[in-house]
Amino acid sequence: MQIHVVKPGDTLSKVARAYGISAQEIVDANQISDPSRLVVGQTFVIPIRGRYHFLQPGESLWSISHQYNVSVEELVRINNIQNPNNLPVGLRLYLPQRPKMIVETNAYIDPRMTRGSSAEDVDKVGEHLTYLAIFTYAVNREGNLTPVDDQPSINAAYKDRVLPLLVLTNFEEGQFSTEIATTILTSEAMQDRVLNQALQIMNEKGYRGLDFDFEYLGTQNRVRYVRFLEKARQLLKPRGYYISAALAPKYRAEQKGVLYEGHDYQLIGQVVDFIFFMTYEWGWSGGKPMAVSPLPQMRNVMEYAVSVVPKEKIMMGMPLYGYDWTLPYVEGGKFARSISPQRALQLAVRYGASINYDRVSQAPWFRYTDEQGKQHEVWFEDARSMQAKFDLVKELGIRGFYYWVLGNDFPQNWLLIEENFVVRKLI
Repeated sequence: MQIHVVKPGDTLSKVARAYGISAQEIVDANQISDPSRLVVGQTFVIPIRGRYHFLQPGESLWSISHQYNVSVEELVRINNIQNPNNLPVGLRLYLPQRPKMIVETNAYIDPRMTRGSSAEDVDKVGEHLTYLAIFTYAVNREGNLTPVDDQPSINAAYKDRVLPLLVLTNFEEGQFSTEIATTILTSEAMQDRVLNQALQIMNEKGYRGLDFDFEYLGTQNRVRYVRFLEKARQLLKPRGYYISAALAPKYRAEQKGVLYEGHDYQLIGQVVDFIFFMTYEWGWSGGKPMAVSPLPQMRNVMEYAVSVVPKEKIMMGMPLYGYDWTLPYVEGGKFARSISPQRALQLAVRYGASINYDRVSQAPWFRYTDEQGKQHEVWFEDARSMQAKFDLVKELGIRGFYYWVLGNDFPQNWLLIEENFVVRKLI
């Protein structure tokens, strides 16, 4: 497969001819809602095996072989080149498919957000998943778990050979509660109550692992949280369950802030089977317009993570969403609207906005003016930004990656998984 970025004058039929496939194949693969309307900067994933390179002025077979790590001899052979020293500009060179890395993947799903479509959302992408983390069994102040409508998601997961994980959180009224966490983590009896309830639910419903997503713990709960995870491991591992944790994105051990101080990467990494590092939300609904997951920030977190946690326990987080900000941005003002990558493209087409690509953050963005005359700025994910993240996964050699959150349409992402990886299935 190959990523094509729409240029001025491009049409679907023109692009299709360049790659030797039909326009309908591109439409179907990318789920393009209006093939007659394209915008500059829009990306397509071209559904071909391998990829093509179109020779540019000044390029040679030698430079191309180094760019793609393919020998000159191989390029000559597979493209049936008769005179390697006399190649016309624009020549289409076929490049063979690269070896694929074996990874494990996970996606979170929140049945409250999918509103009855959980099973369908899982089934759409289940072939690309190893785990499904169902959000959330929230712990209340009495140490009881708030139920979630999880059975459709669990059933769909098993249908697609995906392992369901029960997500346990200190989540209350739409936010994470330091107070609830402290209440649980300072009481052995409360911890036993929580874990025994979780174990009973896992046994009854068919969960295969327990994912801890306790956030905003603060320094006071740093050691307590590790001990809580150790207690969970003693209970769950003899019964064959996985144990994982979702951790805030840190650049260093003693990073300040209530979100970060309660998460000790190194100690938690010694207890759990794997960690979901939350490498997203730099661009967030209440903040200024920017990429949700800028690549330099993701890299900083991951480089710290691999320095203290075994690579085989590291899962890097990726967003299946972007944000639409109303300008001008005012701190404490109107929150940005969360949108799917597919919805972002529809907005760009609707308002005729060219899509820019920020090379530093490795993310697409555009501006548009709505019917009320208000200006907006949209940052989202596209094929280029996801490929950059996949390249980082391969460079680091980690266990795999995961997504927050299912229910957002992004067909290009799943195509690129097929191109880059073999997803390990455990059932």
